[in-house]
Amino acid sequence: MTDRETGLAGLRLALETDGDGAHPAAWRHSGRPPGAVLTPGALRDVVATAEDAGFDLVTFADSPLPPDDGQGAAGRLEAGIRAAYVSPLTDRIGLAPTLHVATTEPFHLATQLASLDHASHGRAGWVVGAAAGDDDLATVGGVALTGTALARETADVIDAARALWDSWEDDAVIKDVATGRFLDARRVHHIDFEGASFTVKGPLITPRPPQGQIVVLVPDSLDADGRADVVLVARPDLAGVAARASRARETGAPLVLAEVEVVLDADVPAADRLDALDAAARRPDSGRLRHVGSAESLLDLLRELAESVDGVRLHPAVLAVDLPILAERVLPRISASRSGRAPRAGGSLRETLGLPRPANRFAAPAATNA
Repeated sequence: MTDRETGLAGLRLALETDGDGAHPAAWRHSGRPPGAVLTPGALRDVVATAEDAGFDLVTFADSPLPPDDGQGAAGRLEAGIRAAYVSPLTDRIGLAPTLHVATTEPFHLATQLASLDHASHGRAGWVVGAAAGDDDLATVGGVALTGTALARETADVIDAARALWDSWEDDAVIKDVATGRFLDARRVHHIDFEGASFTVKGPLITPRPPQGQIVVLVPDSLDADGRADVVLVARPDLAGVAARASRARETGAPLVLAEVEVVLDADVPAADRLDALDAAARRPDSGRLRHVGSAESLLDLLRELAESVDGVRLHPAVLAVDLPILAERVLPRISASRSGRAPRAGGSLRETLGLPRPANRFAAPAATNA
């Protein structure tokens, strides 16, 4: 094993799969007609490629309003639906849709994610979204949330979802044929949650998720006060990523992933590809670290990142171009160093990421020997 591969041994790997890619002009360079990305086959192919390559999880971006790059490439399917569709078509990779706290009813959000965990046999995650502007909230008849109000809403929705996932104890479903009892009602609980803008009695309408708690991924900009299983750090340089990762760990984050945009050398140099993409559509500043260059130099960057973070979430500029290069020239080099830690068929996302399965808050503590 080379020094480069040794430095990558513990790296967790996530892939953002929204649309044709992270760049707003990606659809022009995908090799497919406009709108083809909305077909089930396109989604299936991307996720299958990511799973076969060895990614730990894929994420699905979303927003209350349809994306529009100003060039006619608007539209996407809701993230939870995309994740649900691929859940029976995969058996190793984690599936984490973005659901927004200010535009989704907390009870429905928790139910949708619990159902995804059941459908995927324990591979669900949740990327916490906090779109809360005037136009976003107008989609649900609300008013914009900013500052303290948005932070409180984010914390309340995460707390309510976690309580709902615990509202059924693990052994609540008994399926006792002799007595005709499906569940033990004593092990199903009302949570009586009261937030700043909503209340939830519970219990959830689905049994406890297979993972106990869905893996919660929170962008570092939301400052979720230790509520995240994974903090997603977006900074434009290595020093900024390292500093923010250190702060996330101080607040109790079990895992920290760096956000990295990727434009790779293909049939033309990466810099030329990026120029062509930028000429076709304006690219907003995402604040993320960006790699423009070869697969080999990306491995060097990942090795540097591994000194300060637990993994990365890659955002390929054009999935049809960059994902095959990642699958053929980057992931194999990383997988070679991950003996015993690659995703396995039937494993949960928590197992893949090295996160423990949480105990249920309502369960009686196990008896100890005197």
